[in-house]
Amino acid sequence: MSRWRPPSPKSSPYITQEGYQTLETELRDLWTKRKEVTQALSAAAAEGDRSENAEYIYRKKELRGIDRRIHYLQKRLPGLNIVSQPPDDQDRIFFSAWVTLENEAGDEMTYRIVGADELDPKKQYISLDSPLASALLKKTFDDEVAIKNEFQETRYRVVDINYRKP
Repeated sequence: MSRWRPPSPKSSPYITQEGYQTLETELRDLWTKRKEVTQALSAAAAEGDRSENAEYIYRKKELRGIDRRIHYLQKRLPGLNIVSQPPDDQDRIFFSAWVTLENEAGDEMTYRIVGADELDPKKQYISLDSPLASALLKKTFDDEVAIKNEFQETRYRVVDINYRKP
């Protein structure tokens, strides 16, 4: 049995200006943190037997995680397309739109369509690659959208489209 897995599908290369700045700040902070972890790792290595040194093992694992994220960001940032201007047709749903939806029960929810690197459910940011965002693209006010999975179908109605934070 092999451990090979097919590569995950490429995510959209779009990002908002704020999202790009957040990733740049994260990269800068990771380099600073890496210096601190490297110093702590050197101190732990100097203590002697590394096979039973919990501090050394923990710091090596932490350094691997930091290096993995730095590598990802260094490869990802140059390939991103920053979308800083709203589209000309603001009556339709495109990237970076705030969309208010109403479900069948009459409950309203607001989402912002952002790039895969900005996904944040707490802020109601959904990825451009998500099924809901894909269904919403190019829709206009009062359009209906249906999202199907193997268990159910959920219907939404577009109540509002805005390109500034509501």
